[in-house]
Amino acid sequence: MDTGSHDGSAAAHTKPSAGRNVVVNGDRLDSKELFADQRELLITHGDETYRLRLTFQNKLILTK
Repeated sequence: MDTGSHDGSAAAHTKPSAGRNVVVNGDRLDSKELFADQRELLITHGDETYRLRLTFQNKLILTK
């Protein structure tokens, strides 16, 4: 059960992380490197921000 804030702000779910490098091999990116010690990332696409979340069942969920 999710007991976190549901106000729609990413800050309620994730803490800002320092800049980091992620290795891209051709057109592949390992999700372990992408998430590192987090379970959620914010992705900016044009004027929109999306949330990519790693579930406890090791699935990926992308939401706007």
